[in-house]
Amino acid sequence: MSLSDSDSSSSYGSDYKNLRQISRERLLHEMLRSAKTGNSKSTWKVLIMDRLTVKIMSYSCKMADITQEGVSLVEDIYRRRQPLPSMDAIYFIQPTKENVIMFLSDMSGKSPLYKKAFVFFSSPISRELVSHIKKDSSVLTRIGALREMNLEYFAIDSQGFITDNERALEELFVDEEDSRKGDACLNVMASRIATVFASLREFPFVRYRAAKSLDVTTMTTFRDLIPTKLAARIWDCLIQYKQKTEHFPQTETCELLILDRSIDQIAPIIHEWTYDAMCHDLLNMEGNKYVHEVLSKAGGPPEKKDVLLEEHDPVWLELRHAHIADASERLHEKMTNFVSKNKAAKIQHGSRDGGELSTRDLQQMVQALPQYSEQIDKISLHVEIAGKINRIIRESGLRELGQLEQDLVFGDAGMTDVIKFLTTKEDATRENKLRLLMILAAIYPEKFEGEEGHNIMKVVRLPQDDMNAVNNMRLLAGASDTKKRSTGAFSLKFDIHKKKRAARKDRTGAEETTWQLSRFYPMIEELIDKLSKGELSKDEYPCMNDPSPTFHGTSQSTPMHQAPAPHSMRSRRTPTWARPRNSDDGYSSDSVLRHASSDFKKMGQRIFVFIVGGATRSELRVCHKLTSKLRREVILGSSSLDDPPHFITKLKLLTANELSLDDLQI
Repeated sequence: MSLSDSDSSSSYGSDYKNLRQISRERLLHEMLRSAKTGNSKSTWKVLIMDRLTVKIMSYSCKMADITQEGVSLVEDIYRRRQPLPSMDAIYFIQPTKENVIMFLSDMSGKSPLYKKAFVFFSSPISRELVSHIKKDSSVLTRIGALREMNLEYFAIDSQGFITDNERALEELFVDEEDSRKGDACLNVMASRIATVFASLREFPFVRYRAAKSLDVTTMTTFRDLIPTKLAARIWDCLIQYKQKTEHFPQTETCELLILDRSIDQIAPIIHEWTYDAMCHDLLNMEGNKYVHEVLSKAGGPPEKKDVLLEEHDPVWLELRHAHIADASERLHEKMTNFVSKNKAAKIQHGSRDGGELSTRDLQQMVQALPQYSEQIDKISLHVEIAGKINRIIRESGLRELGQLEQDLVFGDAGMTDVIKFLTTKEDATRENKLRLLMILAAIYPEKFEGEEGHNIMKVVRLPQDDMNAVNNMRLLAGASDTKKRSTGAFSLKFDIHKKKRAARKDRTGAEETTWQLSRFYPMIEELIDKLSKGELSKDEYPCMNDPSPTFHGTSQSTPMHQAPAPHSMRSRRTPTWARPRNSDDGYSSDSVLRHASSDFKKMGQRIFVFIVGGATRSELRVCHKLTSKLRREVILGSSSLDDPPHFITKLKLLTANELSLDDLQI
């Protein structure tokens, strides 16, 4: 038995693999497949996990992958299990005292549950717990492996991960600060973030948003210090890996930028008009699961079928980052092309006098043309989804609201316009009114203080529960930001001719050239762009480690403090509801796939961005876009990935001490 870090440096050959692929291969090959070697004679094994590691596994692997590696049974370590003394067991567990006690209970004594145990810990195990295991001599002879996998994150996307700190907003930004709870949250977060770098064999420059204080009389709060504290903890973990882990880089190989939700309060609330964001915002999906209605083969009522909107679906992969109107048009084109190229489909369609195909027509076509069922099924699914979204947009007047949101953010609308909308549009939903007010509160925080704030509440007639969410926007801003804004100053230099306050600068100049409802961009887009060019302020975003000479000597990447060759900031676009058919500005997934996946090896060092307090789908989309634009793979990490309804629920908790996420499930 030996305690070692599982080595991934040479497992994958020279081909590029993304975060999710590397996570998958480490779990399947380094962990499950390695248990087949050595003295193990058993063909099938039991896989035992805890509540966290089962999620880690499910984000990267399918059950069929696990079975293929010789696992016949998956068990929960905390459930009573049937003894299988003729089979070996693989434990993939967190290195906690409770888990170690359960493992020892399984394998000690005269009648262990399993023949041999291969134990893999998701993060570094303490010396005390290793000693505890070694004390039991009856267990030692039954251990086939005892290793640290150092993989304790959820790979939610090829370029995204979360640390599963769902309560981070509640524990770190709460009105009545609890530093003990906050520190515990940051410790777990740091440990899990560090395992991403251990998995990818990357050693980053660690940069972070510095605490914002106006002067020596301004007290720095725990909230202000969140990125600073997290950066220090991540650095400690990385140094441990650097000193103790074989094949871990000894010089910097990438960049990590640590931020928190205060850098952009608007992105989690504003309506994002891409297909992916609209699906999760408007359709009440559970995770990535969509309930699809399909025609019954027996001719009865439609049957409900669960489908996952994930990267294995080529249609989803192509359309997820496209504007919803663009996605709808592309789906229509796909179906039209399919019908025109398939005679049997044309005959089936021709019986309807050439009218447009509905979802039901497509499903009937599947039954009539079974040889094309998979192809039509995929298109049919997305036609149904896009149709539902467009119907909601029409019925809820979302385009008008979306226009006001964007105008508000860019300073083309102000307080008066919002109050007028809220008092005249009585059919606007409670949630949409709330989101509009929250954007207003982010831009004009002083308007929600004292008597003026009470007057706004009376006008909009929202319940106190909702107004808590509006008022809690101040907790994300930080004291210094609030003071700056109330005196009229702002960190960015916006158009001085605009009378209304803006939260974003229009990057296309005076003449509006962006397509409708797509002017908004998350602040991380600007920060990542500056980071890549070496233009990010060292005072506002200090670095934990001084740049080493070897970093500047690499030929692969733009040096940290040198701007890359000039390139266009953004393709000029015409002001239409959707993007022109052949445009390629890096926004859509197919654009990124065309330009990036075939030659990732030619790109520069990776850029990692971590946002404490929850990331948004718009921020994940921006990372895909910038990967293509900057020729550097950009990976987004966060404590959670939040859609607007979920984020608002969390925000309400910041002043609702008696409640928790368990009480306010969406």
